[in-house]
Amino acid sequence: MAQGYFLTGKAASPATFDYFFRENPFGGGYVIFAGLEDLLSLLESLEFRPDDIDYLRSLKFHKDFLSYLQRFRFRGTIHSVSEGEPVFPLEPLVRVDGTLLETQLVETVLLNLLNFESLIATKASRIRLAAGDKRLVDFGLRRAQGLGGIHASKAAIIGGVDATSNVYSAFTYGLQTSGTLAHSWVQSFDDELSAFRTFAELFPDGCVLLVDTYNTLTSGIPNAIAVARELEKKGKRLLGIRLDSGDLAYLSKKARSMLDDAGLSGVKIVVSNQLDEYLIRSLLQQGAPVDTFGVGTRLVTAEGSPSLDGVYKMSMCDDKPRIKFSDNISKTTLPGSKKLVRYSMDGDEFRADGVLLDAERSVDEIHHPYLAGQSTRVSGLREEPLFEKRMEDGKRVSAERRAETSALYARDRLRHLSPEHRRFENPHTYKVGVSQKLLNLREDLSRHHGADGRSRRARSAG
Repeated sequence: MAQGYFLTGKAASPATFDYFFRENPFGGGYVIFAGLEDLLSLLESLEFRPDDIDYLRSLKFHKDFLSYLQRFRFRGTIHSVSEGEPVFPLEPLVRVDGTLLETQLVETVLLNLLNFESLIATKASRIRLAAGDKRLVDFGLRRAQGLGGIHASKAAIIGGVDATSNVYSAFTYGLQTSGTLAHSWVQSFDDELSAFRTFAELFPDGCVLLVDTYNTLTSGIPNAIAVARELEKKGKRLLGIRLDSGDLAYLSKKARSMLDDAGLSGVKIVVSNQLDEYLIRSLLQQGAPVDTFGVGTRLVTAEGSPSLDGVYKMSMCDDKPRIKFSDNISKTTLPGSKKLVRYSMDGDEFRADGVLLDAERSVDEIHHPYLAGQSTRVSGLREEPLFEKRMEDGKRVSAERRAETSALYARDRLRHLSPEHRRFENPHTYKVGVSQKLLNLREDLSRHHGADGRSRRARSAG
């Protein structure tokens, strides 16, 4: 398509694309927007190197187009919501303005980064809601889909996880690291006590012992208690034990009792093994005395919703609003250059989001985008513009945000979303409406274009 735009002289035509998604994942009531910082960093450095050009030449791309790509840099402008923002279906989250060629060329990488990181951040947010103030650690890299685990660990932090065992992601994004020993460490010694004792000698200031390699109650915990007492004689203390199998509610209660009876009430209990928001909620409802949850497979693989259905659709071209029709009315796009406004009650609880044309100042009412006659009054509510300019002429114009900053932002913003929208079962649908002028524009374009995709003028000429 990029080559086609170039060869037909359309490459430099001005264009606008919107990124949005159509359905919340996990049967939930919201999504945590993530991936923006990685996208901006990639676009700033996007170029075609000599080996890239050589490969494209082997695919028979036109020599003039390849010459153009050798000089290509992304020079577009990006407006978007903030990373960590709770967002909802059908509202534009990113607006990309630029030339037709460049805005089209970045589609795939934009969708890849935003869809995946937003999906994982949302899963992590749900796990955080279930865990309350308990510590959460990402253990998922070994079960992730290849190198996607690198971005997954970062997105998990944005969603509410405290730390990661993924040292590379921690190095890349400045995250907090955390981890324990594996069963193979214990198996590599002739006996469990020697394995624990050696590990504690090497790492006396952050020692967490995995106690279920052989028998949790008759071997693992008693040996951990013995090592904890040896550490105390040296002025150190055992940080915790980890349970990775069996009945975690039962074993954590027994472990807490055994540790407390030994005078080790300060030793923490970490549990892992196929945890998600539902199992964590169940463990806490059963009174499991868990201090830290290690979440892995079901976090980084987004158990329950394998993908976010984010899409990237043209809304302007050649300074004219554009629209895509569908037999399914919910897939008919919103044309024109738009912005997103959030309406809150007294600056506190989020009540609705409005999609307005960019030139509009304020509206008193927003309308359901597809159900005629349904509207919501927003006059008197606090208005908050959610779009900010992030990039202009291919360069950042907003400060780069660390993942932990986005995490704090997400946690604060979620407090303004009602419990009915945050709950796991049958959450309320958050209201997203459009302005009357935007509705009118869509209806005008609908009348202008026929089912065969030709304008009235073109059909008359035919």
